Amino acid sequence: MSRAIAINVGANTTLPGFRGPVTPDGRFAYVPIPEREPTAESVPTYGDLSVPLGVDVSDVADRRVHLDPEFAGVYGSTTYTYGDEHGVKAGPLSTLDPGDSLFFYATLSLRGDPAEAPTFPPKWGAYLIGEFRVERAITGETYRELDASERARFASNAHVKRADFDAKVLVAGGEGSRLLDRAVPLSAPEAGATAGPLVTDLSSDSGKGPWWRRVLRYDADATARLRAVVDEGQPDSSDRKSVHS
Repeated sequence: MSRAIAINVGANTTLPGFRGPVTPDGRFAYVPIPEREPTAESVPTYGDLSVPLGVDVSDVADRRVHLDPEFAGVYGSTTYTYGDEHGVKAGPLSTLDPGDSLFFYATLSLRGDPAEAPTFPPKWGAYLIGEFRVERAITGETYRELDASERARFASNAHVKRADFDAKVLVAGGEGSRLLDRAVPLSAPEAGATAGPLVTDLSSDSGKGPWWRRVLRYDADATARLRAVVDEGQPDSSDRKSVHS
């Protein structure tokens, strides 16, 4: 039975100093964090990205981006990979099996009239924005032992591009992986800091304190229910057109 983990990614008020937006109909902009380490390969700047929804990146246009996670078809990526150098995330992520879900959530600022988005918190909140259906999850040590042909699967990952490879875990997404077309709120409608039922009822997290910075874990039953909620929140395939296309 599949299980799931959800982790926080993307721009925030610390890095690079603003959050991505979400509109009352659920459209959102995935904005990566800045790259803070030297890289062996060139990486794009914020000015190089075609950030949707008219996000103003002029103040950080020359800063390089840490494009992680990467989603095929978004900002020039052709595959799905994620890496992390922090043990608090790497430990649980390295236990993911093929077919499990790695969900990504971000804190987003509501752009528009809160009255038009009654299920969204009025200012900012945590929202699910993407999912990998795990193809492979490995530790950094395992990656170092792979031959060149196996390493190629992760060649475009931001940690692999760094001058000093530092990922403690690497995850590759397979079929079914996606950047969502519509964000799904984890926060309750009252306030961004208040955990909603996808956290308190389904995950193993208490929803107390700064839950939106933590790793959220879902067992097999909760994962099935979470996937169903996410799918229900996406537009019909006939109407689907991602703002990141």
